[in-house]
Amino acid sequence: MPANTTSRGLAHEVRRTPLRRIRDFIDFLASTSSARFAILVFSSLILIWTLLLSLPISARDRQVTPLADAFFTAMSTICVTGLSVVDMATHWSTFGTVVILLGLQIGGIGVLTLASIMGLVVSRRLGLRQKLMAASDSNPLRLHHGPVVEAQAVRLGEIGGLLATVAISSLIIEGAVALLIAPRLLVEGADLWSAVWQSFYWSASAFTNTGFTPTPEGLAPFATDPWMLSSLAIGVFLGSIGFPVIFALARGWRTPKRWSLHVKLTLTTTLILIVLGAIAIYVLEVSNAATLGAQDPAAGPMTATFLSIMTRSGGFSTVNISEMNGSTLLVMDMLMFVGGGSASTAGGIKVTTLAVLFLAALAEARGDSDMQIFDRRIPTDVLRLSVSVVLWGATIVATASIAILQLTKQPLDFVLFDVISAFATVGLSTGLTAELPDAGKYILAATMWAGRVGTVTLAAALAASQRRQLFRRAEERPIVG
Repeated sequence: MPANTTSRGLAHEVRRTPLRRIRDFIDFLASTSSARFAILVFSSLILIWTLLLSLPISARDRQVTPLADAFFTAMSTICVTGLSVVDMATHWSTFGTVVILLGLQIGGIGVLTLASIMGLVVSRRLGLRQKLMAASDSNPLRLHHGPVVEAQAVRLGEIGGLLATVAISSLIIEGAVALLIAPRLLVEGADLWSAVWQSFYWSASAFTNTGFTPTPEGLAPFATDPWMLSSLAIGVFLGSIGFPVIFALARGWRTPKRWSLHVKLTLTTTLILIVLGAIAIYVLEVSNAATLGAQDPAAGPMTATFLSIMTRSGGFSTVNISEMNGSTLLVMDMLMFVGGGSASTAGGIKVTTLAVLFLAALAEARGDSDMQIFDRRIPTDVLRLSVSVVLWGATIVATASIAILQLTKQPLDFVLFDVISAFATVGLSTGLTAELPDAGKYILAATMWAGRVGTVTLAAALAASQRRQLFRRAEERPIVG
């Protein structure tokens, strides 16, 4: 090799800035598996937030927060769950509250999307690898099959626009919700600074579908306030439909016929579940004097609708969940397990997963060979992925429920409710979570982690590589049903 070529190579290495070296190292990690890289970043963030919340400066009494409580709060924050084992309004100092709010934003945006935005800022361009990472966050199918066509919510070439939409829409929506809430807090008697601070806290907690409250009394002063409840419901709804849907609506809200199948399925299924959930909650609780039965006829339906929206993953509640009937808790279990839209701040198995399973059952009942909706055909690999998501989710919920039942000896309906709330990152609780021993906190924290990381991402990360088989075995049909 010529000496001048070697010199140029060494000079190039010397000229590499620390920022460039960090970017190249991250690029190398991401190239092996975007799913594993996401889990690594996600878990690292949780450990960092645990350390920050453990510092004496994070607590209002300047004492070290116990490790189990700090870890659980960090997990609940980054996972945007909203479950808590301490009083969020009184335990944390201003520093601790700022750390929590920052964690909500990071968790709400999503690890893969955040990593892509950071890569864009560092390199001032969005390369193919970063586009694939962001695409995986908006479409889990790419984790298994690479770029696809039929089920794409956002095309690969539009990922740069999606990232801009994520950042801009988050700021705009949270700012708009804060502007709606601030005047109401001023009318309630809060001073200007408290109204501004609390309104931002409420709006960030609503849009990220977390459910943390900035005051000890929570929503109690606004239990029947249509303005406050509607503002929070709007924030939760927009956060739960997913950034690809917001992106599509921002581009073509006037032309619904041109919306993608993902957008149509997400909006349709979400609205149906909200309406059916509100009706079920109202019918089951209207005679319960401890919940809706104590409210006037106009407030009852509003509360039922609010609670139905909160099961998307919102986590706010105006009634005592532990006072609800067992039948209502079971209905809310099912709604929470479904959750919100894909690539959203909500958790659960996602509404499109439920829609695909329903369409598969409908096609089977009709004798159709394909799943069809809105003049489109859904391929069978989407159905396989949907079944996998449900089975993994049910397995996680069942395992965590059995462990906590054995540990606490509490009633099944309370345990199941809080476990599903953790898995679906909802944040509603019967009161069981706050009373858990340290072992129970770690179990519920692991459930939150599995639910937020996503069953598809988790399965893809555990798989060393996609199996390639050069032959097909003989086909035989077992008896099913």
